Amino acid sequence: MPDEVRERAGVPVLVCDPDGPVVATEQDALDLIGAAFLGAQVVAVPAGRLDPSFFTLGSRFAGEVMQKFVNYRLKLAVIGDISEHLAASSALRALVHESNRS
Repeated sequence: MPDEVRERAGVPVLVCDPDGPVVATEQDALDLIGAAFLGAQVVAVPAGRLDPSFFTLGSRFAGEVMQKFVNYRLKLAVIGDISEHLAASSALRALVHESNRS
């Protein structure tokens, strides 16, 4: 299935295909943001489409990607099991906790 905008609980969401290209660069994130301009307020990305560096906060990739979404007033939802990454990083656990609060 291609990436497509679907309504979830009254909110337009760009639902990304799990088999789509890996988000490994800032440009890849901007491509998703551009696709969201078809009317989405949220971009739902399967965890498997995110480069492993996204989950290593020292790489700064997650922060750069998240900042892009904030700048364009979009929400980013990482969908799927990231428990392995959370178990390996207290900083990532804190980030996820704070992100889920808002």
